[in-house]
Amino acid sequence: MQALTWAYDGYEPEHERLREALCTLGNGRFATRGALPECAADAVHYPGTYVAGCYNRLVSRVTGRAAGHVEHVEHVENEDMVNVPNWLPLRFRLAGGSWLTPDTATVLDHRQVLRLDAGLLERRTRYGLGSGRSLTVRQQRIVHMGDPYLAALRTEFTAEGFTADIEIEAAIDGGVTNAGVPRYRDLAGRHLTHVHTGTAAPDTVWLRCRTRTSDIRIGTATRLACDGPAAPVPGRHEHLRAVQELRLRLAPGRTATVDKTAALHTSRDPAIGDPVHAAVDRVRAAPGFAALLEEHRAAWEQVWRRADIDVPAEAGRILRLHLFHVLQTLSPHTADLDVGVPARGLHGEAYRGHVFWDELFVLPFLNLHFPEVSRALLRYRHRRLGPACAAARAVGRRGAMYPWQSGSDGREETQRLHLNPRSGRWLPDHSHLQRHVGSAVAYNVWQYVQASGDTEFLHTEGAETLLQIARFWADSATWDARLGRHRILGVMGPDEYHDAYPDADRPGLDDNAYTNVTAAWVLARALDTLRTLPEPRRRELLAHLRMEDGEPERWEEVSRTLHVPFHDGVISQFEGYADLAELDWAGYRRRYGDIRRLDRILEAEGDTANRYKASKQADALMLGHLFAPAELRSLFGRLGHRLDEDLWTRTVDYYLARTSHGSTLSGLVHGWILARARRADAWGFVREALRGDIADVQGGTTGEGIHLGAMAGTLDLVQRGLTGLETREDALWLDPVPLPELSSYGLTLRYRGHWGVRLRMEHGRMEIAVPRSVCAPIDVRLPDRALGVEPGETCRILLTDDGH
Repeated sequence: MQALTWAYDGYEPEHERLREALCTLGNGRFATRGALPECAADAVHYPGTYVAGCYNRLVSRVTGRAAGHVEHVEHVENEDMVNVPNWLPLRFRLAGGSWLTPDTATVLDHRQVLRLDAGLLERRTRYGLGSGRSLTVRQQRIVHMGDPYLAALRTEFTAEGFTADIEIEAAIDGGVTNAGVPRYRDLAGRHLTHVHTGTAAPDTVWLRCRTRTSDIRIGTATRLACDGPAAPVPGRHEHLRAVQELRLRLAPGRTATVDKTAALHTSRDPAIGDPVHAAVDRVRAAPGFAALLEEHRAAWEQVWRRADIDVPAEAGRILRLHLFHVLQTLSPHTADLDVGVPARGLHGEAYRGHVFWDELFVLPFLNLHFPEVSRALLRYRHRRLGPACAAARAVGRRGAMYPWQSGSDGREETQRLHLNPRSGRWLPDHSHLQRHVGSAVAYNVWQYVQASGDTEFLHTEGAETLLQIARFWADSATWDARLGRHRILGVMGPDEYHDAYPDADRPGLDDNAYTNVTAAWVLARALDTLRTLPEPRRRELLAHLRMEDGEPERWEEVSRTLHVPFHDGVISQFEGYADLAELDWAGYRRRYGDIRRLDRILEAEGDTANRYKASKQADALMLGHLFAPAELRSLFGRLGHRLDEDLWTRTVDYYLARTSHGSTLSGLVHGWILARARRADAWGFVREALRGDIADVQGGTTGEGIHLGAMAGTLDLVQRGLTGLETREDALWLDPVPLPELSSYGLTLRYRGHWGVRLRMEHGRMEIAVPRSVCAPIDVRLPDRALGVEPGETCRILLTDDGH
């Protein structure tokens, strides 16, 4: 893999949080933001370390709910991914002077470089000290990909033009809170309690604490070492901090090096007793920085070998950054954890670290590179099948109703109130009505099995999950004799601008097209699963689920009769969409410029997006993202409708003109769809999806955590969207789309246990290479032909202008 870097030159306080998020280092188990070690949390900087699956629940008092209401107090309960003790702090000063930071001292030059190939963050800052004197600080930082409990920081100090003593203070900070998202700052965020510190050896200190309600014990230990004569000061134990100090003599032009090695354990880890004892033992046994870095590089090399994607120019550089952050959040280590897909990675506190439907955009990429990680993420959902079934029973339904936001134990974590920062008002949040998250789980079960060939999973956890979700959809459907159709009432679709009808006294919408069509698909796949299960397993599963006579027959009926509304020759987003008012798009753009968050603008004006034909992101059009054209036509045919190219093109154009793209997923989905429906316009949306985080197009949100689904989605756009890749019927199906701006790319896949299947597109030619290690031909299907590619063979196919 070519060594790629992501670099920032100059110190810009207004962009510091964005850089911290994009320079986060992680290994799938924990991650640390790219904050400068000498800077504490303040209005500019926000250091944070997050452990996958480490959540805690607090209750907050919220005053003032909405405009026109008498202010009153509400008690709101939220579960957050916890900002755990900060292992990173290391500050320095000339003896007797002030601590040096870029905000308080003269910065002559500053550069940060993220080395993607090695998972290494480098930093070089030169501080001007006056009278021709300067101090250069160079740092290298890793969060170890080989040993997922270790991290390390090397700091090199070089004096220019003077000789002096430098004082260094390294610490573990247990006084951290969750305060990284301005919207949440009025809510409780102090998750850590029972903080204790101690000294394990002259060079090693430790800190132990626990989370307030989930009672997860956390142990952090750090070891400090230097390469020259130093005057050490014994560990000092302040309130909430374990501190180590060094005093070094600096001579002009000579470099002094200080290494800080950290170990982090929690009581969720296997094969340990006490977390702090485990952390101390691990950090004491860890080798020096050079050896740690070498092992870390070797581990990253193995990870990249399985996932690398070859795209030239700037698009390829951004895609490599996206892949890097996906792999830091969901690495091979994730396969050993009970965690889901956090929507903002392990990079910040937005969305409280919750698990949404973003796995819908993540797992299709992982399936063909790290299937064991996909399997673990799906098992996270299966382990929470019980709470999902309990949630369904609570609303009078059978089956499984998965929560829109999930955390530690599978209950609904969606907030009841959310803050509109434009108006300052707390508003009811009804997004828990996005029941389509269950279809996303089912979709990922099916896609994983098709890509991996893991029939064992399908016949066990996969089948149980899929059938329970299908059961919920069948039980949610009500018969409407007037329409002669089944309907699903009172839900929300992916478009979060619409959660109710105008002036309605209850939330929810009827017959959301995306919800109903995906529900029909789930029911059909559940029936397929039942038919293919070995008979003993089928009987066992039906008995376990207490399936009643006639349930599969009802699934068949509902899967063919769910109502899909239409208006004006297009698919309606939901029943009644045609009755909404048109928005003055030009007028709002003139007044506000950026109207991505149109819902907040309208609410601040005393209005609501529920009144208008205006979408935050793709809703009905999401169907074109999930399903290839042939499968989507078949789905509509199953429901008794003819979906031809003209109808779909009209639908795409209709909603494209009425979408504000208030989600980073919106550009991705529209680019994917337009690549086939209106190719000339696709690149603008693809480019927006690529730039979503690096340019912070949503206006300050990236600093709160990267958008993992959007990042993984851009990778999948190349992997499946542009190639038309499907894994079904024991074959690789390919239907390439020639997008001029991305006409050359290559990727290596793991397909059904076969490593190293290589696809390459090169200006109108496609190559499919199967390694010699594969034991049988791979069945490849193209729109106009079928072929078997033998082991060791490379098949080259010339494509026409339309990709065929």
